[in-house]
Amino acid sequence: MINLAERLKGKRVLITGGLGMIGSTIARKLVRFGAKVTLADACIEPYGSNMFNVQEISNLISISITDIRDKESIKFLVKDKDIIFNLAGQVSHNDSIDNPFLDAEINYFGQLNVLESVRRYNPEAVLLFPGSRLQFGRIESNPVDEKHPLRPRTPYALNKTAAENMYLFYHEIYGIPCTIFRIANPYGPRSQMKHSKYSIVNWFVRQAMEGKIIKVFGDGEQIRDYIYVDDLADAFLYASVEPKCRGEVYNVGSGEGTRFKDMVETILDVIGDGKVEYVPWPDNYINVETGDYVTDIRKICGAIQWKPKTKLREGIKLTFEYYKENKSYYWQ
Repeated sequence: MINLAERLKGKRVLITGGLGMIGSTIARKLVRFGAKVTLADACIEPYGSNMFNVQEISNLISISITDIRDKESIKFLVKDKDIIFNLAGQVSHNDSIDNPFLDAEINYFGQLNVLESVRRYNPEAVLLFPGSRLQFGRIESNPVDEKHPLRPRTPYALNKTAAENMYLFYHEIYGIPCTIFRIANPYGPRSQMKHSKYSIVNWFVRQAMEGKIIKVFGDGEQIRDYIYVDDLADAFLYASVEPKCRGEVYNVGSGEGTRFKDMVETILDVIGDGKVEYVPWPDNYINVETGDYVTDIRKICGAIQWKPKTKLREGIKLTFEYYKENKSYYWQ
């Protein structure tokens, strides 16, 4: 088993999008392992950056308010790093339909800027990139493995796929060590709670905490795979220090399918408030609905001896407890 404390101690690590849920969770773990952590975040609304996410470790890390589209800043930031988690991105697939140019600027050209800076100034750095399960489009069969066809149905998914191919190109042609994840639906502490465009589980937790009605599209029978943020962060960390992960694409999720209605009922039960109402699919959602999705995680489990530890109910309980205590930092 990989000893993360041994492998990460003293490593110089850059996390773009580092003030968001996933980036800050990785950062907190890296600090415990003795890594030297720099966070870069553009703090663009309505995305998930939040200084409170790293308040407890703020004296142990460096923070740069930087956009991944800024060539000079990124050139400077990547120069001396051993590992780069390039997590910055536009996060909403519906917003990408409304503004495909912004999505392309951030989710494709921003990624290109980081890759080119690494190629020119630090080609030994290990890069990790978070793709999405939405890259698959319509699901043909479950569980979904890495060989499932990619048929993106939004600019968001399209640009994630284009960026994935770009990473693989830079690995094959230039030898840049990189690892790509296609992530299921993440949730957990330190996610933004202002809107439903990112982490539907977190948004429903807020709705229930406020005693509101959770609206479920359709009959709620659709199946999804939800991964708790700490499990996802662990997968990123293990992959970052495992050489055989270079140039590979991994589907990452819990490996378990949950009916949407059961996820909602679990939230209502754990929180003890809120109600559910079933409503017709809006036109702008039904067009991008992919069908049932469950992640086949055999490839990544075999590569890094990683397995998700947190069951959905436990993860929802931990999420609820976090926001119950820290609500004032996320509810604006």
